[in-house]
Amino acid sequence: MTTIPRSPRLLVLSTALFAVAGVALLGMPHGQQPPAPAASLPAHATTDPPVAPAPTTDAPAVGTPASKPAASTPAAGESALPPHGEGTAGDAAVQKALTAAWPPDLLPGNARELLAAGRDLLRADATGIGRAHWPAVFPASRQGLAPAFATARFRIQAAIARRDGSPDKAVVHLVWAGMDRGGTFTDGRITDWHFTRTTTLKGASTWTPQPRT
Repeated sequence: MTTIPRSPRLLVLSTALFAVAGVALLGMPHGQQPPAPAASLPAHATTDPPVAPAPTTDAPAVGTPASKPAASTPAAGESALPPHGEGTAGDAAVQKALTAAWPPDLLPGNARELLAAGRDLLRADATGIGRAHWPAVFPASRQGLAPAFATARFRIQAAIARRDGSPDKAVVHLVWAGMDRGGTFTDGRITDWHFTRTTTLKGASTWTPQPRT
């Protein structure tokens, strides 16, 4: 597989995820330390998984009757991300944070098409499964390359499809987990797939993935 430099929007995504964790850290009581993040190894995809601590409450002072806590509404973008190793139970929180970072800006039909293609491309790129379905992205010269990640424990934690600067360009952002050939499992990996919309002679339009360079 080929690694590409981080795109500006990927850097924005990473910054947004760190900002979510930063808000949670600022709300911690003085002296409390956040849990240490799990170690991760570099891979072809960027790994920027922020970690948010579990919320705590202060106990009432001795002799002071406890009052019922007032209901509060989390501020925008304050969705706490799960710690590393949370498993599938934490994927919903990752999806929520990703969606909050970039509100939808595509028609539902386009978004569904792009998400399906982005998930398929990521699986093919990471595990080698389905590369033949994308000959323009994975030419014959790359079909025999050994995949960097095992099919076991590979999963996509969250994904969104958004415009990429114009109505005819889009990018699919994916957060995923996988185990490399050395046996090291890491979640919170980030990968982008870019697409352009093309129109056939009959007037039908389709989203075409851009090969990595």
